[in-house]
Amino acid sequence: MPRVFISDKLEATGLELLQQSGFEIDNRPGLTGSSLLEAMRVAEGMVVRSGTQVTADLLQDPGKLKAIVRAGVGVDNIDVAAATRKGIIVMNTPGGNTVSTAEHTVTLLMSLARHIPFADASTRQGKWERGKFVGTQLAGKTLGIIGLGRVGREVARRASGLDMKVVGFDPFLAPERASQLGIEAMADLVSLLPRCDFLSVHTPMTAETRDLVNARELAMMPKGARIINCARGGIINEIALADALRSGHIAGAAVDVFVEEPPAADHPLLKAPNVVVTPHLGASTVEAQESVAREAAQLLIDFLGKGIIQFAVNMAAVDRTELEELRLYVDMARRLGLLHAQMSQGAIQKAVLGYRGEIARRSTKLVTAAFTAGLLEYRLAQHVNIVNAELLARERGIEIVEQSSGKKGDFGTLLRAEVFTEKKSYVAAGTLFGNQYLRLVQLGPYHLDTFMDGILLLFTHHDVPGLIGFIGTIFGKHQVNIAQMTVGRQVPGGEAIAVLNLDSMPPEDALREVRAHPKISSLSVVQLPRAGEMPAWFG
Repeated sequence: MPRVFISDKLEATGLELLQQSGFEIDNRPGLTGSSLLEAMRVAEGMVVRSGTQVTADLLQDPGKLKAIVRAGVGVDNIDVAAATRKGIIVMNTPGGNTVSTAEHTVTLLMSLARHIPFADASTRQGKWERGKFVGTQLAGKTLGIIGLGRVGREVARRASGLDMKVVGFDPFLAPERASQLGIEAMADLVSLLPRCDFLSVHTPMTAETRDLVNARELAMMPKGARIINCARGGIINEIALADALRSGHIAGAAVDVFVEEPPAADHPLLKAPNVVVTPHLGASTVEAQESVAREAAQLLIDFLGKGIIQFAVNMAAVDRTELEELRLYVDMARRLGLLHAQMSQGAIQKAVLGYRGEIARRSTKLVTAAFTAGLLEYRLAQHVNIVNAELLARERGIEIVEQSSGKKGDFGTLLRAEVFTEKKSYVAAGTLFGNQYLRLVQLGPYHLDTFMDGILLLFTHHDVPGLIGFIGTIFGKHQVNIAQMTVGRQVPGGEAIAVLNLDSMPPEDALREVRAHPKISSLSVVQLPRAGEMPAWFG
């Protein structure tokens, strides 16, 4: 039964769901150092919140660990690149706290507009300063939203209910879709910021979004604008925001998140005028905590029990049904990668994958990842799978290119892989016969038809009589059985290629005798998985 390590407090609803599914639970929040590492290494799945820092050092030797689930949205406490490099799926729970975070954003929006915290504090001190806390009406004002994912869209929906005009910027949301949601899409921040009476950010924290709103961007906003951040500290530069508040250009800010949490007592935003602050309460509702706990548990149940991948931040989502439908394509792609890895001469620089026919209408990203895994696993000592293969290729300067055409050629489906090294390029192509047979149908310029499994002896030669008998005699002498043989040639009597499927690995003496034939120009031995043998990462 799979073992799951819970490293931060998780609501009982999530724990109960894991128990009901037969999982072994190691529920020990707060572990650090060697104890944390030991607990991680013996678990197949791990659930974290924001407390546990999953660093590259912790992931250096991850043991059995296959998946990390962040019970929440942000994954900045997880070194996703290090996890990916080790082939570990990282998933988050984007839906669990959506409503709670959106509601908190609107709460801060209204508190800021009407000076609620300051008026409350003043009244509790026995004062009655109605004239001091004159607010601003939200109806008719423009709310700008940066990031129109789940939370951003929910904030927009609520703002529309307050009769606010909503404009938004998100490079991944089509303007037509934004319009359907009642949002006017802006092409960039330069277009968005001058329109905003209020600005709210809802993007993840990445290298691209760090300091997304800095002094330059704040200066683009109208004098008297107000800002809300319930996303991640650092998306809005804290020093620049404090300066803009002190200068009066920005009239107020509401901040739920900080770069360092909790912020130091002398943090500039805590000293700036008209700032509403809360201690990262966006997801702090009973409903949100229970929802993310259930969602985190279900993600691990689906992945470890059924092979379903959802809400992964380092891999395309794929369900078990789709994976089963792609089984043969994934198998074929990996075998082509293994073949190229064993035949390539020199350092690999680039691979171009051409998808034609039925395969082009499938999830080629997954198939490409399988090819890349095969290309790398033969040469790399570290574990390679479809999660980390393309990252490892990029780190080694190997470019992977996809080309697709839905039109059928000579075959109903064809995967053509051309690999470039500093010395040469080489082509190998595969197809499917029926519903279960993989076939190698091209090597270099030659067309043929051979099985893609087991031990393959490939040799280029001049097409002359007696050559096959010569090889058969040598292999017979060395007790190597030839299971099948295929020859590809362009013209009779010219250059050709032959592929022999062998039942056992030929000894070096036999290969030396074969290479000595004057009509044989090159010879390679390629070892592929047995027929039907899938990689361990396929599940």
